[in-house]
Amino acid sequence: MTRVMGLDVGDKTIGVAVSDELGWTAQGVETIKRQSKEKDLARIQELVDHYQVGAFVVGLPKNMNGTIGPRAEMCQAFGKLLEERTSLPVHMWDERLTTTAAERMLISADVSRQKRKTVIDKMAAILILQGYLDAKSR
Repeated sequence: MTRVMGLDVGDKTIGVAVSDELGWTAQGVETIKRQSKEKDLARIQELVDHYQVGAFVVGLPKNMNGTIGPRAEMCQAFGKLLEERTSLPVHMWDERLTTTAAERMLISADVSRQKRKTVIDKMAAILILQGYLDAKSR
């Protein structure tokens, strides 16, 4: 079994999480500040090599009614680019409300607003990846 990398792709940042080797748990890695597609993909490739990742799970922010909007289309395009560049499989995962859930978890843990801003995307990536891993193990 190889590790899976979960990504929460936004306009300004990309939250990154990886699974353990057995594919049971997701751990946060970092939040990449978006610079350019080339630099973003280069950093992701460095993480893929470091963690020996074999697949990706990219959050797909569908609208509440299940339709695909502009943000979801952007994530799909990023997933396609990722697949082309790395030759690794990319799975899209419905991420509705993961950022909200991450925010609630951080608030309940009494994390300051400033600190929440720096970890929210990484936390969302953890929730995306853990949801995928849990569904896969059923």
